[in-house]
Amino acid sequence: MKIAQYGTTLVIIHAIANGLHGLAHLEIPIPLSLIQSLFVGMVIFLIPIVAAVLLWTEFDRIGSWLLLSSIAGSLLFGIYNHFIVISPDHVSQVSFEGWGLLFQITAILILIVDGLGSGVGVWALRTIQQQEQGAL
Repeated sequence: MKIAQYGTTLVIIHAIANGLHGLAHLEIPIPLSLIQSLFVGMVIFLIPIVAAVLLWTEFDRIGSWLLLSSIAGSLLFGIYNHFIVISPDHVSQVSFEGWGLLFQITAILILIVDGLGSGVGVWALRTIQQQEQGAL
């Protein structure tokens, strides 16, 4: 039950932070390529929600794997696009004024949330494995 609660809470915070970041992207504007948009839609938004739902069912192991993989994927996507490759999406290329401030804050918040989320995913998988081994 704690796995589902922590995982769902994490997914909600992740969705809010990414939703606000996406809003800043639209308002600045900083467009994404088709591939980036598909990745964001599927891996960053849809799969974590599916994972959170599965955490509340007997498919909690699958939910934990989906949570870990999607949140870790989001973390790597954010690190690469916001902090490594110099592009309009890099934090150094966005002003701290207006929507840029929201962009900057949410880029860092997403980094923190996704780092914690990856930890929650690993913890969930270990906990489920220990529960299954204890049941044998």
